[in-house]
Amino acid sequence: MIEVYHWPTPNGHKITIFLEESGLAYRIHPVDIGKGDQFKPEFLAISPNNRIPAIIDLAPADGGPPLSLFESGAILLYLAEKTGKFMPQDMRGRADVLQWLFWQVGGLGPMSGQNGHFAIYAPERIPYAIERYVKETNRLYGVMDRRLADRPYLAGDYSIADMASYPWVVPHERYGQKLEEFPNLGRWFETMKARPAVGRVYASVAPSYSKPMSDEERKVLFGQTSRN
Repeated sequence: MIEVYHWPTPNGHKITIFLEESGLAYRIHPVDIGKGDQFKPEFLAISPNNRIPAIIDLAPADGGPPLSLFESGAILLYLAEKTGKFMPQDMRGRADVLQWLFWQVGGLGPMSGQNGHFAIYAPERIPYAIERYVKETNRLYGVMDRRLADRPYLAGDYSIADMASYPWVVPHERYGQKLEEFPNLGRWFETMKARPAVGRVYASVAPSYSKPMSDEERKVLFGQTSRN
C-alpha cells in the first residue's frame, strides 16, 4: 500500500497517474494547500519542503520499515524502480528517461508555474513577467514538439517522463499556449489524454485551480518565508 499525500495540482497528478497505470494499491490523504495543511507537523515530518506530493511506502522492497519520500520526480523514480515499470532497464534507455524527467522537474514545471502565477494569481499584473514566462513556456513546448517529431513518447516508449510532463500541459490555454501550433505535442497530448489511467485520474478530482483563490489562500500559498 502506498499512502499518498496529495492535492489535485499538476505535481500531485503525476503520482496518481503512475499509481493508476501500475496498479499499485494506494490511499489518498488530501492536503489542502489553500488552508495550510502542508504546514502541519505530521506532514512536514515526511515533506520538509512543505510541498505536495509526498508518499509513504508501507511495504518497501527491502523489507524494512515504511519509507517516506517527497519531491514528485524522486517519487516517480522510486515507484518505477519498485515496480520495474515505465523505466527502461538498459543504461541508454534509462538515461533517456531520466534526462526528460529532470527536464520537466527543472524546466517545464517551474516555468509553467511562474507563468500561471503572474498571469492568474498575482495581485497586480506585471506585463514583463507575464510575457517572460509565456514566452518561456512557448519555448519549452517547442522543445517537446521537436522531440516528439519521430517518436510516440518523450523517451520512445511510454515512461515516467510522460507522466511528469502531461499534467503541466493540461492547462495550456491558461498558460497562453495553442497546441495547434505544436502538431507533434498536440498528438502526444491527445494520446496521453486517451489513456484510461490518465482519464481516471482527471475524472476523480476537479482541478484545484478551478475555483477563485481567496485572499487568505493567496497569503498561505504565496506569503511564506523561512520564519512562517
